[in-house]
Amino acid sequence: MNVWGTGSFENEVGAAFAQEVVQDGAFALAEAFDVALDPDTDFLAAEEGHRTLAAAEVLAAALTGDTGRVTDAGLRAWLSGAHPADLEPLRDLGRAAVERVIGEDSDLPDLWEEEDAAAWRADVERLLAALG
Repeated sequence: MNVWGTGSFENEVGAAFAQEVVQDGAFALAEAFDVALDPDTDFLAAEEGHRTLAAAEVLAAALTGDTGRVTDAGLRAWLSGAHPADLEPLRDLGRAAVERVIGEDSDLPDLWEEEDAAAWRADVERLLAALG
């Protein structure tokens, strides 16, 4: 898996997820959160963690209006037509999913220990704050 930065869309999984949202809308966000929170999943793989963070980034952008971290033009267009009130019900689910990604039963924290863990953790904490 290619990773070129700590941001939610700075890896091949997050970048590809942008296209899922353009195609499937809010369903893609809910699905990513549901997969991360599946009680039958004992360990969250890196790919699912990246999808979850990308979904949370999209949700945060829709709720706050801050699209500065959204790099995909199609996703920016989708966000311009999104209604925050329609996505608000996903806020708690998104926050819980991000917390699972940074938990001990997730692959991403271990992978980032080998790289720039402090910068990655700070970006995820920013994302959690944006989700309230």
